[in-house]
Amino acid sequence: MAKYTAADIKEIRESTGAGMLDVKKALDEADGDRAKAIEVIRVKGLKGIAKRESRTASEGLIAVDIRDSEDGRTGTLVELNCETDFVAKNDKFVALGDEAVAAAVESGAEEPEDLAGTEFGEALTTAGASMGEKILVRRIGRVSGEAVTSYMHRTNKDLPPQVGVLVASDSAAAEVARDVAMHIAAFSPAYLSREEVPEDIVANERRIAQETAENEGKPEKAIPKIVEGRLNGYYKENVLLDQAFAKDPKQTVGKIVEEAGGSLSGFVRFRVGG
Repeated sequence: MAKYTAADIKEIRESTGAGMLDVKKALDEADGDRAKAIEVIRVKGLKGIAKRESRTASEGLIAVDIRDSEDGRTGTLVELNCETDFVAKNDKFVALGDEAVAAAVESGAEEPEDLAGTEFGEALTTAGASMGEKILVRRIGRVSGEAVTSYMHRTNKDLPPQVGVLVASDSAAAEVARDVAMHIAAFSPAYLSREEVPEDIVANERRIAQETAENEGKPEKAIPKIVEGRLNGYYKENVLLDQAFAKDPKQTVGKIVEEAGGSLSGFVRFRVGG
């Protein structure tokens, strides 16, 4: 019978992210040799790629990178997914998140598929094999501006950041950008300004408001005003600059930025699995 200790099992689990039963089986097969056991886990993991592809990866982390660029500053967010929170908090998985965002920056990748065939793409496959889980880059986001500010939020202190926000602004608005980023993390706006809301969505919201007012039996003369009021309600819920500011609900985010003497040019918000 192979000789190994609980410490051996713990060390291999932490280094590979593999489950306890898989580690024990690998140690038995390797006759207690830890290096060989890790190799067994990797080999068997690679053989199980097809099986893992059908599984759901809804845990993970958000990784961030901000650096100088031709536009001033450019920030990149990457969502890296795995199957369990056990792997999500593994040091090797966290390091893989840093590698993922670095690869996205260096390659200029805009979609996860753009990383296929790169050195990182191979590292991703190997990591999935050694950890025994489906691991993938779900999405990549990027903003550029005179200044770029980030806010990374941990929904669980034992896990890496689950929510990441980037805000692009001019230098004047940079002083309030972190508070705005925290607001975005909490309230998840869909658009920066009213101008960014697609015309078809505006038309649909206007139609719904019109039909609702008519079905409620509102006076015909009052309906146009009611429709505009409800459309404004949609903007206040979904447009960042129209939302009531989290730290001072009596003012909008737009007003806070205006008082700082600056402007925002874009934002990205990712939540793991969201």
